[in-house]
Amino acid sequence: MNTPDNQDGAVSVPAPDAPHPLDRVVWNALTTRHRSLAEGGGRALRYPPEVASFGALRDNAPASFQALADLVPAGQQVALLSVEALPVAPGFELARNGILAQLVMTAPRDVPVNRTPAVTLGAADVAQMMELVALTQPGPFSAATHTLGRYRGIRIDGQLVAMSGERLCLDGFTEVSAVCVHPAHQGRGHAAQLVQDISTAILARGETPFLHSFNDNHAALGVYRKLGFTVRKSMCLTVLQRVQPM
Repeated sequence: MNTPDNQDGAVSVPAPDAPHPLDRVVWNALTTRHRSLAEGGGRALRYPPEVASFGALRDNAPASFQALADLVPAGQQVALLSVEALPVAPGFELARNGILAQLVMTAPRDVPVNRTPAVTLGAADVAQMMELVALTQPGPFSAATHTLGRYRGIRIDGQLVAMSGERLCLDGFTEVSAVCVHPAHQGRGHAAQLVQDISTAILARGETPFLHSFNDNHAALGVYRKLGFTVRKSMCLTVLQRVQPM
């Protein structure tokens, strides 16, 4: 049996338990395709708060939490995604936590949906996007989150009633995010249409779509499974608020 060797003649064996890139999704995004947006250094990173509230730690050492605290002004929040639950470190208080299902598109399916005309969303649509987010609470979304990728929306009688777009991007993967539908317009296939739209564009670039959903949002999980997503892992969402230093 041939064994791959490196140029020095040593046997090269892949690490059997190498972590999946999506296990540390925010850190890997901020050190690859979103490197230009990263604030911080070797122990802690974050997005500019107007772009996204996410941050990431190199590890769970006290020095890394201190580095994160140095990046977050008092009164501001930072959202962390991790495989394991995180402690509430000194300088922070817990604002929110929960368990997310992380799904990856493994078998894309062209699911028939009602094709309602959709539009590309941009800076002129931010006010309506923020109103829809405030109403539906799809997860962290800031005024400039739409600059992270392509966002699509559906309007009915001039009102933005559904949207979805791209958020976290790392080598080989792009997140489908901000999937939300106005309560008065749910059950009409808008979410499936927009997720399919965004995912198809990601696949066309040779990347894998993934997304996150609260694990008790069974209706959304059902839609994602029909579109070809499968649950890869449970992730912990921890939203910390920086407290005033003593």
